[in-house]
Amino acid sequence: MNFDSSFNKNAIDTFIKIATISILVYWCFSILRPFMMLVVWGGIIAVALYPVALWLHAKCRISKGKASGLLSLIGVLLLLIPLVWLSSGLYTGGTEVYSQLQDGTLQVPRPTQAVKELPVVGEKIYAAMYHASTNLEGAMAKYSEQIKSLATTLAGAVGSFAGGLLQFIVSTIIAGVFMANAENCQKAFNKVANRLTNGKGAELVNLSKSTVRSVVQGVLGVAVIQSIMAAVGMVFVDVPAIGLWALAVLLMAIIQLPPILALIPVIAYVFGTQSTTAAVLFLVWCIIVSGSDAVLKPMLLSRGSDIPMLVLLLGALGGMAMSGIVGLFVGAVVLSLSYQLFVSWLDESEQNKMN
Repeated sequence: MNFDSSFNKNAIDTFIKIATISILVYWCFSILRPFMMLVVWGGIIAVALYPVALWLHAKCRISKGKASGLLSLIGVLLLLIPLVWLSSGLYTGGTEVYSQLQDGTLQVPRPTQAVKELPVVGEKIYAAMYHASTNLEGAMAKYSEQIKSLATTLAGAVGSFAGGLLQFIVSTIIAGVFMANAENCQKAFNKVANRLTNGKGAELVNLSKSTVRSVVQGVLGVAVIQSIMAAVGMVFVDVPAIGLWALAVLLMAIIQLPPILALIPVIAYVFGTQSTTAAVLFLVWCIIVSGSDAVLKPMLLSRGSDIPMLVLLLGALGGMAMSGIVGLFVGAVVLSLSYQLFVSWLDESEQNKMN
């Protein structure tokens, strides 16, 4: 009886402690949840840029904190410039179009015959543009539903893009804080990992860092190659503002969207200004550029890491399918850590059998 009573008491005490800890963990998670994505992105950016901060620290003879702050400031400025440019351009263009609509001076240029020759949608676009060029009010009344739908879609896309830039600005600032306190952060992660894995914390933390850097190098490397390939194609068909379009391809590739989305206006321009043969060849080249990541990404993702390429690739692609672009990094890290723990467990089992 005494044994049963003691067992019941210990079981109840243990249950209460576990329940209390679970409630506290869930409560803390709920409090931090709005900032979770920003902190994760900040950590990813910090891990990717910290070698650059160390290089600045060595070359410029400034403290690691100042080097980290300088990198963070440069990143914020690079993100603020397109945000300000986008806001200013939208405000100026919107104000001008609204004024012309109010004054009745807005004119739509008549479409050329080349627009009509565009594949699939050419005739519909030609008819809509011709109607708008001859009777703007009638065209707006006829296509009011389509215009509203397009305006809503564009507004949502612009808002999402601006919101994403703001999130990246905050994450870049957080990354600067992480880099300035990199040694303390690594010690904390090592302690947690050691507690969970019986002394293998440093190995797993280093594996996480190398995995994130491999994925970053793979993503940026593929994006740069695709933007250069797109620029080379545009040079041969005399596309204006090649640098701007190459930058658009670079951004699309970085955020893991098909680069051909940025090249659609360029393809339409080439079909309207070049011969059919040149335009078709350029279209084929754009498709090759957009699909080249399927070949390049596996080659670049595994550089600098001891984890097999297939594990990294499956983790990155599966994580992106599950959680968006942040899953590209988190998925690769989680699958790499799981793979390493599994291999260590197998090696340990074999050693025990031999002993």
